[in-house]
Amino acid sequence: MRRRRLKLNASEEEAYYHCISRTAGGEWLFGEREKEVLRSQVWKLAEYCGLEIVTYVVMSNHYHVLVRVPRRREVADRELLGRYRALYPRLKPAQEIALKAVEADMAKNGDLARAWREKQLRQMFDVSQFNKLLKMRFSIWYNQTHKRYGTLWSERFKSTLVQTGDALRKMAAYIDGNALRAGIIKDSKDYRFCGYAEAVAGNQKARRGLQQVVGGSWSEGMAGYRCLLIAMLSEAREGKAQATPELFEEVLRTGGKLPLAEVLKCRIRYFTDGVILGSKEYVERTALKIDGRTNRRAYPLAPITDWGDLHVLSRMRSNLWG
Repeated sequence: MRRRRLKLNASEEEAYYHCISRTAGGEWLFGEREKEVLRSQVWKLAEYCGLEIVTYVVMSNHYHVLVRVPRRREVADRELLGRYRALYPRLKPAQEIALKAVEADMAKNGDLARAWREKQLRQMFDVSQFNKLLKMRFSIWYNQTHKRYGTLWSERFKSTLVQTGDALRKMAAYIDGNALRAGIIKDSKDYRFCGYAEAVAGNQKARRGLQQVVGGSWSEGMAGYRCLLIAMLSEAREGKAQATPELFEEVLRTGGKLPLAEVLKCRIRYFTDGVILGSKEYVERTALKIDGRTNRRAYPLAPITDWGDLHVLSRMRSNLWG
């Protein structure tokens, strides 16, 4: 059964979401060119929707985006037009004429201007609209480029609400470590289709995104964050047992613990299917705020490493790692 997506009301407060979507059948469809187009679309759609990318990664058959949805605010017509033209820089003559008519009608706040304005605003400050537009626009480009038709994505995107602080930091490192986890590169800074690599290369938007995770100045904050990513690499270099679901289950049975960096090298369902990730108090308070159900409870993550006070809303008994 489809699980209802839990989202905070953007009119009341900001929120962070980890979003993930995979190709149909998990096919490896994205090469360098496709990844670059999807990467570019991530930034463009975030700008249009008024969201902030904390970090992201584009892989051969899926993408992850950690995004901040700020509190909804009024957007002036001039800004709306700027966002629209940035998203659609090459309008056809008929589209340009239609947009000019909207601009002319804005001065008197006519019906044409109001309808256009409402349509744009419905797509802003909303994580669902962001992912819908991202997947739709990329699908159109991909199918036209490769002369194919039909669905490109396997299902609707998954999302997890993420608390700021420790939960956000661990989630960001999990995302930026994707290519390292897949064995594609030996250092996340060398995989140019992720937020961390863009930040290291000097992209100011990427840096501002990750500074929401690390805090403080860029140089000081990133030192600790990079230590976690480097630890993921060093665990592999030292020839230790590989991070596998079987290893994790064995550690749980014997009551042992693994370094956090080692655990982050494996797929963690808590981070994709946990619905809400954060402290026990945050998870239960947020769930109550969204749907009003008083019987919601938070579940601690399996004690395979030092998770701190991390809990999730969705209780998972099996297939925790993948």
